[in-house]
Amino acid sequence: QQQQQLRELQLLNPYVAQIECRLENSNLWEKFDNLGTEMIVTRAGRRIFPTFQVRLSGLDPDASFMLMLDFAPCDDKRYRYSFHTSSWIVAERPARAGQGARAPGQPRQGAHWMKQVVSFDKLKLTNYNMDRNGHIILNSMHRYQPRFHVVHLPDKQLPAGRGGGGLQPPASGDDLNGHSDSIRTFVFPETKFYAVTAYQNQRITQLKIASNPFAKGFRDCDTDDCTAQLLNQFSPPARLNGRGPPSTPGSFLPAVSPGDFTTAAARRRGLKPAADCLSLA
Repeated sequence: QQQQQLRELQLLNPYVAQIECRLENSNLWEKFDNLGTEMIVTRAGRRIFPTFQVRLSGLDPDASFMLMLDFAPCDDKRYRYSFHTSSWIVAERPARAGQGARAPGQPRQGAHWMKQVVSFDKLKLTNYNMDRNGHIILNSMHRYQPRFHVVHLPDKQLPAGRGGGGLQPPASGDDLNGHSDSIRTFVFPETKFYAVTAYQNQRITQLKIASNPFAKGFRDCDTDDCTAQLLNQFSPPARLNGRGPPSTPGSFLPAVSPGDFTTAAARRRGLKPAADCLSLA
């Protein structure tokens, strides 16, 4: 297996062959994986927890890269939770889980992506097939594996105004397949999860309450009393007349750095922005 990986690396573009990626909160992901991670999907969209966060190294500081995340079905089976055995089992009538289109993120230089943790804090999952808010559409009671992709973009592929010739970055599956030697994909098995509309395993609910900093208000109350509130706590009201391109099951979501969105939000609340007090190693 190691020899096969070496052969695959030799076929890659030198810009991506040396890239290394580390899952930041791997210990927390492993705790959930041992129980069978569940992620809530709603019509309005629900953020995932644990948050998918990675740290990159080995990128060319001056080259341009685009970071992408998708959710590949682990199989074509539909699952259900057996409360009798406290485990997930395959349902009688399996259904196909779709994969969908790929929407690229904003290209940035390697130095930008390496200076701090890359976090998909804004990522939201939905089960609404007609969603137009850019959320990731998944089918409930199916199992998915997140896949993180680093795409090297030659100067000729950069959008006009960013030092390139005006060509857009790859935006479809066909475009990405045509540049397979410039893509490095990282898969962390401990991040796979079941998409659900309500938590099935009570131990998952308890671990989310204990681990999620936004669930502080639930820690002092009885778990059974708080479960129903917890399921609806983290989803803001859906936007009316939402704009944006339609999403499809398994869509990509662009990566964001914490500094891209925390500064303005913090100032609106009268807090000191995280970017103002952030020191990078």
